[in-house]
Amino acid sequence: QVQLVESGGGLVQAGGSLRLSCAASGRTFSRSAMGWFRQAPGKEREFVVAINWSGSSTYYTDSVKGRFTISRDNAKNTLYLQMNSLKPEDTAVYFCAGSNQMTLATALFLYNQWGQGTQVTVSS
Repeated sequence: QVQLVESGGGLVQAGGSLRLSCAASGRTFSRSAMGWFRQAPGKEREFVVAINWSGSSTYYTDSVKGRFTISRDNAKNTLYLQMNSLKPEDTAVYFCAGSNQMTLATALFLYNQWGQGTQVTVSS
């Protein structure tokens, strides 16, 4: 199994940027599809973006396309989320998640490992 620890969240003004990192421990990171989810107050956790085991394939939810970029470094066991042109509606706790499959996984139930989350707050 993979243990996940997110970092990089914070407070930023609208239009600004943040880079989230997710450090993974365990032997299976390089064989696992990974994803980022977010949860705003009073709302359900929602899918943001996914990446396959090698990084060759990604999938973004429509609201972040062109603004967010997911990447991974399997040699460093680290997942990244570069967030540009941030909007107040991006405010949420962001979670790194690991899947039990190698191919892209967009559904929440396909993920069996979760980080503790990192808060992202975008002020207007």
